[in-house]
Amino acid sequence: MEILADNFSASQVIQLMLAPAVMISACGLLLLGINNKYSLVVNRIRLLNGERREKKALVAKDKNTTEDNVRQESVNIQIELLLHRVKLVRNAVLSYAIAVAMFVITSFLLGLAFFSGSSGFHLIIVITFLIGMIFVLSGVIFTGFETYEGYKIVNYEVAVDE
Repeated sequence: MEILADNFSASQVIQLMLAPAVMISACGLLLLGINNKYSLVVNRIRLLNGERREKKALVAKDKNTTEDNVRQESVNIQIELLLHRVKLVRNAVLSYAIAVAMFVITSFLLGLAFFSGSSGFHLIIVITFLIGMIFVLSGVIFTGFETYEGYKIVNYEVAVDE
């Protein structure tokens, strides 16, 4: 099965190159959402870490209460859980970014195959596109795990405050 035949016009090649472009746009939207989540999780870690430093200062001055000790332990556990969560978000971001790179390479290879007239690129083009799709899938999986972890953290925080 030939992806590019000798009788393909430039407009047909551009149409072939649009499939990866659509995936680039889709990954861009996914990256936008996950980068926002990344910022929120990092910000939450910074806030909790600031609270932890304040609690340590109270301990150093012997001005902490039992309630302060409970909150300190809660903050420590939440930071640990959030650090795991931020790693999942990082992995999702990297997966989507690699997918975008693979789709850009696919588009480039499609154009190169057209202008060179070589049919040797066809398998490489398909493999490159499929690798991009695999990275999109891995990003979605990391995002799913991250969402589950976020739910666990919220449940923990609510349970501690009761």
